[in-house]
Amino acid sequence: MRRSFLKMNGLGNDFVVWDARTEKLALTPDVIAALGNRETGIGFDQMITVERSPSGADVFMRIHNCDGSEVSACGNATRCIGRLLIEETEKDAVSIETRAGLLIARKAEAPLSVTVDMGKPRFAWNEIPLAEEFADTRAIELQIGPIDAPILHTPAAVSMGNPHAIFWVKDVDAYDLGKIGPLLEHHPIFPEAANISLAHVFAPNQIRVRVWERGAGLTRACGTAACAVAVAAARDGRAGRSSVIHLPGGPIAITWRESDDHVLMTGATEVEFEGEVDFDSLTFVRTGPGDADLQAASLEVAQ
Repeated sequence: MRRSFLKMNGLGNDFVVWDARTEKLALTPDVIAALGNRETGIGFDQMITVERSPSGADVFMRIHNCDGSEVSACGNATRCIGRLLIEETEKDAVSIETRAGLLIARKAEAPLSVTVDMGKPRFAWNEIPLAEEFADTRAIELQIGPIDAPILHTPAAVSMGNPHAIFWVKDVDAYDLGKIGPLLEHHPIFPEAANISLAHVFAPNQIRVRVWERGAGLTRACGTAACAVAVAAARDGRAGRSSVIHLPGGPIAITWRESDDHVLMTGATEVEFEGEVDFDSLTFVRTGPGDADLQAASLEVAQ
């Protein structure tokens, strides 16, 4: 069996996107993990399956991490799917159903950029969820390292449809997140595991962030983590309700709207290439160009 796909990314957080609205697609975790392998497969952070929405939204978006596990939310993927639907329907706004709820994506002013209404953040310990009750989740009791000299401690906890822990540090590059991330992701305090962020406010409403993504590992960008960091910063006065999150893949603008507490995320999207997978051999070929190829060709013609 052969199937066409798109390879996309939002600030380097990359995806394989399948259109399963007319022809269903169900892949095992082992197949997803094989395709997600960056050395022997296509390589991606998440696999996105676009399906018909049972509730009447424009589409239902199913999300799998590169390890094959299914998750509820992915902000960068929502922007990418939003862009595809906006281009397909020629509408200014589209609705995307996810396991975390209904999200609205709108065309932004900048080319190839999309704004997504990510809904309301959740702060209650049992909504994040945490394994223990905390009255205030702006700084929960959690540390890694010696008791008298912890490496990291007292993170903020937030849910953006998936659980996040944010550690405020002076230098996000001063820690081996590749080593610390897996330990914190699977800490017993997080019954559903968690996304782990290191964050530093380096200027007014400017926050530098690195992320260990649950089920995916180190990532160049994570949309829900950017939302969670911005909300956590505003919640304890480190930043205002609008901030720019600087991830390794680039900046993303977050606004925590005061009128209804919804979080709006605006950032760029990119189609890297079109491809086709042979599921008998789990090999793939590129079949079409991406944004960069088209832009280069357009520039060459102009010259």
